[in-house]
Amino acid sequence: MNHAASRRHFLGCACHLGAAALAATALPRGAFAAAPSSKKTDMTPDQALAAMKEGNASYLTESPVRSAQGRERRIEIALGQTPFCVLVSCSDSRVSPEILFGRGLGELFIVRNAGNTVDTTALGSIEYAVAQLGVPLVLVMGHSRCGAVEAAVSVVKNNTVFPGAIGQMVEPIIPAVIAIRDKPGDFVENAVRANVDRTVARLRTAASPLLTDPQKAGKLRVVGAAYSLDNGTVDFFNES
Repeated sequence: MNHAASRRHFLGCACHLGAAALAATALPRGAFAAAPSSKKTDMTPDQALAAMKEGNASYLTESPVRSAQGRERRIEIALGQTPFCVLVSCSDSRVSPEILFGRGLGELFIVRNAGNTVDTTALGSIEYAVAQLGVPLVLVMGHSRCGAVEAAVSVVKNNTVFPGAIGQMVEPIIPAVIAIRDKPGDFVENAVRANVDRTVARLRTAASPLLTDPQKAGKLRVVGAAYSLDNGTVDFFNES
């Protein structure tokens, strides 16, 4: 008996059987759509904002979060996404959007960078989400003790110079810091909110009709928020 040939035959059969078993059990029949989905969320801007507020309220009470995640959800959205909120947020590792708002796969279109600023790339991402995906809400969220805002404050107060691209990164925040320099209260926390307000104002009055037209039609809202690292609360402001 040719043992080498027998072994090759056995391995070949095993591979075919394994592949067949995987194909039969990995996905349910009809799991993949025939073509990419063009479906968009049917939420209104007010409903989307309410969902974000409700999600953070659930997070605060530590109640079970039934977010859309897992294998079935992954398969469901594989060929199309229907997010209902664009979240412009800081890159800070303590600010995890899906967790803070109890959301899952395919629900939030997230634009993150240190200091939650909006450059050309971020603006294009927001416009894409609104114009192509039909997102009805843009939420701009800062957070307490933001390092990028603290850096901008240090530039204004102490003429600090940061190495590399860090200095360029905080430049867009500096006008917000200057605007509230004489305001009573915590300098950094005031600057965090002022930075959010500047971005909200910019998006509301954007030159591009991709953002202004849906706002005029009542199909899009741009809202500000600030997250507290201490108590987990998201304070929504500048809603109108």
